[in-house]
Amino acid sequence: MGKLVYIFPGQGSQSVGMGRDLAQASGAAAKIYERAVELLGWDLANLSFEGPEADLAQTSKAQAALYVNSMAVKAALDERGAQADIVSGHSLGEYSALAAAGAFDFETGLRLVAKRGEAMSTAAGRHPGAMAAILGLEDARVEKICAAAGEVWPVNYNCPGQLVISGETGSVERAMTAAEEAGAKKAVRLAVSGSFHSPLMKEAADVMKAELESVPFYEPAPPFLSSISCEYESAAGLPALLMRQIVSPVRWRQAVERLIAEGADRFLEVGNGKVLSGLVRRINRDVATASASDPGSLQKALVKLNAG
Repeated sequence: MGKLVYIFPGQGSQSVGMGRDLAQASGAAAKIYERAVELLGWDLANLSFEGPEADLAQTSKAQAALYVNSMAVKAALDERGAQADIVSGHSLGEYSALAAAGAFDFETGLRLVAKRGEAMSTAAGRHPGAMAAILGLEDARVEKICAAAGEVWPVNYNCPGQLVISGETGSVERAMTAAEEAGAKKAVRLAVSGSFHSPLMKEAADVMKAELESVPFYEPAPPFLSSISCEYESAAGLPALLMRQIVSPVRWRQAVERLIAEGADRFLEVGNGKVLSGLVRRINRDVATASASDPGSLQKALVKLNAG
């Protein structure tokens, strides 16, 4: 049997009700939510469990809520004796992956994620922008279109035929039109508040630089493969990586392809939704995938992946 990879979702995977059933069924998960409420000073558990959806979708709230949810699912997996061989995450999910690998403790990760969400929300307010998913074109074609359209960049290499672009609103709209004229199946504007992972987020990266420099990092165990660098990152490189990721593209497709080439054959999405496990299937249908977000799906996932 090959390697099991825990994969952690990023912003956009949140939904009202996430974590509620798990916190009722798992003492370890419940403690994660209780600790988060103590640390944050606002009721993250109630927002996650009951909504409203509009508040949960706010960048300043969604990032903390998703991090805590992933950590609660991870705690429930720990209760059942499951262990990963490698961890990885998509954007915000890198913080969850690093906490799961012991690079920093839960409390430190929550503080960083809360600051990250606030910084990105503020930067988006000062430098409004947009994002769009381009479907059905080769990556190289989309890259050329972005280069000719102005302040717009490819930022999420999700899977074959799906590349998300980000930047100044007018430039994104020009790139969407050009992509459709070039034969894209679809160009879909995303419901986000800013131009995430683009250079327009530099202010947020600067804020995080100061935060990250004050944090002691430990060697990730199990190993952590970054979807930004597509490399296994050591403790020494983590502050620079986490600052850089705010203005850098997520190379999810390339990271997954490397993991598979090096023996990963099972991927467990640890947290809300099924976005990442779906992308992994589109990248390579020969590997096994599952998602764990509530007691039922968690148990099914462990059986399917023979992970605990």
